[in-house]
Amino acid sequence: MAVLLAAVPAAAGTLRVGPGERFAMPSEAARAAGPGDRVVIAPGVYRDCAVWRAPGLTIEAAGGEVVITGPICAGKALFVIAAPRVTVRGLTFRGAAFEGGNAAGIRAEGGDLTVLRSRFEDNQNGILTHHRLPEARLVIEESVFVGNGALIHECAHGLYAGTWALVAIRRSRFEGTRICHHVKSRALATEIIDSAILDTPGNRASYLVDIPNGGNLLLANSTLRKGPDHGNPTAAVMLGAEGVRHPTTSLRVIGNRFENLMPRGTNFVENRTGTPVLVEGNTIRGTVVVLAGPGEVR
Repeated sequence: MAVLLAAVPAAAGTLRVGPGERFAMPSEAARAAGPGDRVVIAPGVYRDCAVWRAPGLTIEAAGGEVVITGPICAGKALFVIAAPRVTVRGLTFRGAAFEGGNAAGIRAEGGDLTVLRSRFEDNQNGILTHHRLPEARLVIEESVFVGNGALIHECAHGLYAGTWALVAIRRSRFEGTRICHHVKSRALATEIIDSAILDTPGNRASYLVDIPNGGNLLLANSTLRKGPDHGNPTAAVMLGAEGVRHPTTSLRVIGNRFENLMPRGTNFVENRTGTPVLVEGNTIRGTVVVLAGPGEVR
């Protein structure tokens, strides 16, 4: 009698990238990577882009600075992450651009993505997600977004998230966004905690935080700065400006520090959702209306 043996998946391995390693470039490792593999990249500047299709990957720096810089892949990004449960750790993404104006350091298309201790410098978008993955989560921790943003055919932002389950930003910094928004999230829930979102002189960013379609928000224990060379003086934190499409039951802006450097006033929080927002324990400097729209200031 024949015996049928079930196929056993290959064990996850470590793929090393860099001079003298099996893979000279990240794109070579991306083509070879299998589910659960760990990709370790040696310090250096890599003029390369990669499309990652295997789930469960960890892609990380071996130590020292690892810079990924153009050209972009598939007209999208330096890294196109087309699989779920991927972690990116300790990499710098720099200079993602093309004439269409919507290139990104990372294009997140595959599902759950965690970005740790990484930098996004001078890209059109720092991170851009798929427009609709309503069960996916994007977690960003201890990362820096500097000098991103573009306005060519459409706006590109520091971070632009589509309809995902959660966008969580923790202990991270957005600074010097050239134009458009620092953080734009259409997620069902957005959390920004222990972070900094800072306008810089000479740049013309619009909102610091834009939650255009509702969804829950927790913005807590963060430092925010508006102006002086604003692209939109209306507000720092805007809720529901493009119509409420998501259930919105909890809006909390708690324990932050906000400074308006514009010579004119602005709204710290402008709420157009109809759901009351709790604005509590914030420190405000400059000419500011703390809350415009439904809610309570404590």
